[in-house]
Amino acid sequence: EMLIAARTVQGIGAALMMPATLSIISATFPVHERGMAIGIWAGVSAVALAIGPLVGGLLTEHIDWSWIFFINVPVGLLGIVFARIAIVESRDTSHEQRLDLPGLLTSALALFALAYGLIEANNYGWTSLRILSLFGVAAIALAVFVALELRQRLPMFDLSLFRNPTFAGANTTMMLVTLAMFGVFFFVSLYMQNILGYSATQAGATFLPMTVLIVLIAPAAGRFSDRIGSRWLMGSGMTLLGCSLLLFSRLDQASTFWTVLPGLLVGGLGMGLTMTPATAAGMGSVPVDKAGVGSAVLNSMRQVGGTLGIAVMGAIIASYVTVVPTAARYPAEFITGFQRGLEVSAGIAFAAAILAVLTVRKEKQADAGDLAAAVAAAGESPQEARAA
Repeated sequence: EMLIAARTVQGIGAALMMPATLSIISATFPVHERGMAIGIWAGVSAVALAIGPLVGGLLTEHIDWSWIFFINVPVGLLGIVFARIAIVESRDTSHEQRLDLPGLLTSALALFALAYGLIEANNYGWTSLRILSLFGVAAIALAVFVALELRQRLPMFDLSLFRNPTFAGANTTMMLVTLAMFGVFFFVSLYMQNILGYSATQAGATFLPMTVLIVLIAPAAGRFSDRIGSRWLMGSGMTLLGCSLLLFSRLDQASTFWTVLPGLLVGGLGMGLTMTPATAAGMGSVPVDKAGVGSAVLNSMRQVGGTLGIAVMGAIIASYVTVVPTAARYPAEFITGFQRGLEVSAGIAFAAAILAVLTVRKEKQADAGDLAAAVAAAGESPQEARAA
């Protein structure tokens, strides 16, 4: 109970922080540089993705698992100080802001009921009253949430943004990316420790080739998205992700690091090509004064996809595992479920590639600097310049 409560508080902190990082980038950088800036943002995030599992493994193996939390306290304090010194404030001044409590409660209920139902379905049975009731509650809460957001004057989840095909496609693709990949990160780590016998440190270090590729490719993908748009980069990246998941699905009890490495390399290339252009497409399709809302929606879709990805893959694996982890048959049963789950994830990745190519287009927006230059050069009113 203490761990879950603390993770809830941590989640609230992340929800306050992460959308603001992207909206600050949108408010700070002109349109023609935004993709590169988002690429650097993604690359820095990938550095954390590389360091986190490795440091976490070292702390867990050589000190104590609780230190994975203690080590973040000085990091957080440094972040607060640096934010106060370096970041210039920006905000939406177009209207008053307030908390959309009904939307918050109904969306949380829908996601909780769906994720809990998926996780527990194998324990109680997919047709049991408990599981069917949870899925029913999730469907009703989602319908109520959508109805509320369509009628709220200041909704927390502005559904009108989804009228833009690029915004809708980028967000849906982002959700499918994390749905396909979050379960992979989680269960590949379990596979390496429980089946191949890797230590926590070794399992964390194994992901370094993938994350290093993301660090190197994400900024370059951002620059390319500024020039040619995000559509084909996202389609190519998701196709590579699907191929990497198929490579992972061939892993078994006899695999080694060298068997795992091709999937890591192809996956790192795919993630690097996908995440930055998808983020740039989503943020580029909303006005700058709505960057905070657009960023919040994008991050929400990513978190929803990740939550469901772990739950779905966990449900698939659990459906094949009939014995306790210490039983002799456990590795073979885990491997079978693991492979089927990865094949489903690969199908999701290929579907996301098609969706990205069909929906995402390059958006043309004038930023504040471009508008001021147009006004000065043409002697027009701001309204006339914006119309032009």
